[in-house]
Amino acid sequence: MPKAKSKVQINNKKASYDYEFLETYDAGIVLVGTEIKSLRAGKASLQDAFCYFEGGELYLRGMNIATYFWASWGGHDPVRDRKLLLTKRELRHLAQEVKAKGNTIVAVSAYISDNGYAKVRIALAKGKKEYDKRATIREKDLRRELERG
Repeated sequence: MPKAKSKVQINNKKASYDYEFLETYDAGIVLVGTEIKSLRAGKASLQDAFCYFEGGELYLRGMNIATYFWASWGGHDPVRDRKLLLTKRELRHLAQEVKAKGNTIVAVSAYISDNGYAKVRIALAKGKKEYDKRATIREKDLRRELERG
């Protein structure tokens, strides 16, 4: 019997405004305790989430997964650093690209995959300048006007 398609999709809208995405990856995320239940309920935020390397492994910092309401004594820390799961080749490539000036890795969205695993879409990104942000807003407004009129 096939599993029902999950509707859980947590997006980081601020990331697309502040950064220009160069490459995107889908990474698994290591969760503990009741974090998966809270994520499936859609109680998570990627507002200030970013990735960093430590000991050759990639970690996600700043992702807030709210405590699960029905959890008893075994709750979890909502803002702990979480390990991301990528292949060695992808990790090596990202580590090399992050060393370049101005590049960073940001979390774009979190979702539950078709087979039930929690995934995070991350992007190798370059920060936008102020005039690039204004151009993005202008394009968005033009697109909205065309759809309306």
